[in-house]
Amino acid sequence: MEKITYTEIFYSLQGEGRWAGVPSVFFRTFGCNFRCKKFGRDRDEVINGPNPEVVEIIRNIDKYNKFEELPLVTSGCDTYASIYPEFKKFNEQGTVEEIVNKMHDMIPGQQWSGVNGLDDVHLVITGGEPFLAYQQLYPEMIQQCRDRGLRNLTFETNGTQPLYDNVREYLFEEFTRHGRDYDRLTFSVSPKLPCSGESWDKAINPNIIKEYESVGMTYLKFVVGNEQDLRDVDRAVEEFRSAGFGGPVYLMPIGGVPGVYNLNTQQVATLAMRRGYRYSPRLQVDIWRNAWGT
Repeated sequence: MEKITYTEIFYSLQGEGRWAGVPSVFFRTFGCNFRCKKFGRDRDEVINGPNPEVVEIIRNIDKYNKFEELPLVTSGCDTYASIYPEFKKFNEQGTVEEIVNKMHDMIPGQQWSGVNGLDDVHLVITGGEPFLAYQQLYPEMIQQCRDRGLRNLTFETNGTQPLYDNVREYLFEEFTRHGRDYDRLTFSVSPKLPCSGESWDKAINPNIIKEYESVGMTYLKFVVGNEQDLRDVDRAVEEFRSAGFGGPVYLMPIGGVPGVYNLNTQQVATLAMRRGYRYSPRLQVDIWRNAWGT
């Protein structure tokens, strides 16, 4: 049976966006089409190769024996170990059944419906970029979870990868056709602005976002730190709205470690209020200092 390569599976609280605070199982895939090397750095800085902090970690990679020992970074992508090939040695592999069993075993009482009988545990498929690889196996994975009681599913994506035909058809049949579960399928889309170091033409894809919105509730979540980033958000939102996107927009403070994140929270909240956007915290930073597995 085909095995899926992934970075980590963990049980935590959703830290961001629409479902912030909800107990969730996270399945983090490996690999991404972006590097986001400039988050938290000067956007005019020239960076050849990986983010300088990641370069230093790679140089000393032999001193780390497991994924959880890798240090956090103050700039660039905060999940760098799920995107750079140098960290493949820390990956895990499993069949769909093995992965689903591992997820299920993490949930209190082994019940997606929740031990209190009212609230439920969500499944979050994240990355890296989760629509880059193994996408064809998602229907089987999701269905096995739904057979065990899963009701709410979120994909965390950068919004650049189209859905495979079999994935789109499955999601439409399972969540959309009858109307009752459309709101239980969420696409949390984080388009990358120039502050990330990625190019506008590659990062802003309104037609792909519209495809997501056709099968599930979709929102945009932008990482920002200043007025220049806010102007970029306005420009991107105008493009998405012009293409027919109708979902909400969140602003989220830049910073993958408390020292950087805490400098931005009040400013970003103020920017969100001024423009009428929603504000998203990063609870994994607030509560656990963004440690791996949170």
